[in-house]
Amino acid sequence: MARTAILNVMVQAAMKAGRALVRDFGEVENLQVSRKGPSDFVSAADRRAEEIIRAELTKARPGYGLLMEESGEIEGEDGQHRWIVDPLDGTTNFLHGIPLFAISIALERQGQIVAGVIFNPVMDELYTCERGRGVFMNDRRLRVATRSALPDCLIGTGLPFLGKGDHGRALKELRYVMPEVAGIRRCGAAALDLAFVASGRLDGFWEHGLNAWDIAAGLLMVREAGGFVSDINGKDTMLETGSIIAGNEFVRGQLYKLLKNAAD
Repeated sequence: MARTAILNVMVQAAMKAGRALVRDFGEVENLQVSRKGPSDFVSAADRRAEEIIRAELTKARPGYGLLMEESGEIEGEDGQHRWIVDPLDGTTNFLHGIPLFAISIALERQGQIVAGVIFNPVMDELYTCERGRGVFMNDRRLRVATRSALPDCLIGTGLPFLGKGDHGRALKELRYVMPEVAGIRRCGAAALDLAFVASGRLDGFWEHGLNAWDIAAGLLMVREAGGFVSDINGKDTMLETGSIIAGNEFVRGQLYKLLKNAAD
């Protein structure tokens, strides 16, 4: 696949940060046995990855704004473009030595996501997309799964944890969805969940309480793979509400109905 100049910038930033994360990930197992534990180390790894990405992106496009997990909103002189960056999605997995984490970079132009990169450096899986040009994993074009019957479908989700999220709502939604599907998976990294929907590994996905940097690149990937994305109310305000439902046309629609019933 021939990449545009802007996508090459994003890929280079993600891969450079990914190399640093892989080195840090190799240290996590040793840190597990220390009294202090690896938490501070992982936080530092997260910040280092963000600094690498920020330096690469601003060097290539100095006028663009940024929205980054650690640094927050940084306004740019351009006014039309904004990078949306999660330097380490799946921090808890990283912390525990589980190789399911990713770097996520999206480009927003005049309020619309136009390009995205999601990179799992341990598995060496690079997902790339541009609006209207399709989505690829390591240069292989992807399509969402075509299954339409929920009993055949594997569905991803996110679950709240200590001190975060609506636990009661999550349990109620699971009670509605679990009996209808082949299985539910909680991978721990929303960016990868959406990439997995785009690749057909998961048939659908839903989650609440997400940030824009968790989903900006992934929602474009699902759409470029022929899928459908909405928020929990069926609207196109995922980045604002932090809720998302994704899948092919049939799966997203059926998940939406189940979740709506759970909320009533």
